[in-house]
Amino acid sequence: MIQLKASRCVRSLSRESECNKCELICPTEAIVVGSNPLPAINFSACVGCGACDAVCPNEALTLDDFSSTDFFFSFIEDSENLISCRKNVPCIAALNIENIISMTLLKKEVVFDMGHCEECAIAHKCKPQIERNHEEASYILEAMQSSAVIKLQDVKYEKESSGEESTANRREFFSKVNLAGAIKAKQQFEKEIQKATDELVEHTLQKSDIALLKQKRITDRRKLFFTALKRVEKPSAYHIIEAGELTFTSSKEIDKDACTACQMCYRVCPSGALSSDVKNSKIEFDPFLCIKCHICHDVCEPEAITLSPTYRIKEFFEPEVHNLIKFNVRRCDECNTIFSSNSNDRLCYRCKAEEEEARELWGIKGDI
Repeated sequence: MIQLKASRCVRSLSRESECNKCELICPTEAIVVGSNPLPAINFSACVGCGACDAVCPNEALTLDDFSSTDFFFSFIEDSENLISCRKNVPCIAALNIENIISMTLLKKEVVFDMGHCEECAIAHKCKPQIERNHEEASYILEAMQSSAVIKLQDVKYEKESSGEESTANRREFFSKVNLAGAIKAKQQFEKEIQKATDELVEHTLQKSDIALLKQKRITDRRKLFFTALKRVEKPSAYHIIEAGELTFTSSKEIDKDACTACQMCYRVCPSGALSSDVKNSKIEFDPFLCIKCHICHDVCEPEAITLSPTYRIKEFFEPEVHNLIKFNVRRCDECNTIFSSNSNDRLCYRCKAEEEEARELWGIKGDI
């Protein structure tokens, strides 16, 4: 069963967010992004493929019985390199692009079992996503000068059934007959009731979620990616690739003339990729921390912040913080408040707005 962590959804950070990746990838249309800021979920329609979890930039969606992070470690320890929906994942589309690259770098070869896709009811959405992930990951691995490879093969893996499995299931059943098992069973019962309700369940921010909104968090998949990069040899030359080929990170630029120093972009950034100092005198950007959620672009009213057309592979191996813009910091002539500005204004934003409102009320045009 899919779960939504409201505080991690980038749509909770601003009503201006246009992120709907989970809605677009869902093969059963169980996720709907409507007038409510947070996605609504029809649990009875959800098939638990995990594709929405993989495309969610900030890990806001999770499956009860599958964790891509846990799978990462178990797969690395496994002597085999096959990933199949009949063996170890609910669907290969449940794997995010960063974990795919990380696992391939460490295993040197990974095989995606595509043999069951033709007969799968959700293949119309999930198979193209798997192929896109394969293409992107292969492109990045090549740009890293890595010999690691991902193969798409029609293996059609089938798990062998045995009497031991049924015995294990019976043991598991009897082990649940205790207090802890009863509590777990009650929770599972409530989830089953929720699954049986064929309607969209709206999600809202709770007080506990609101307290977490301001926290800057690095995703687990990015941490694993960083760890994997530390364990492989650096390329002899750092290539520059097309930014459009990357779905999980980006480089950014700021139009200094258009920027109003409103501070919104780095305040809403969930990962801390965009930041400033205590005086709010600048905007800095760390490409390695960017999760390409696009919320900084969505909240920028003058559209001053844009995506760079290229990305340097060097950012993966030698992350660097870039200064995008510097501001003038001064005291407001009216209220004496310290503010940052990209112009020579002597009034802070609030006083300037109040003055403009007063001029409009009085019918005064131009400077006094």
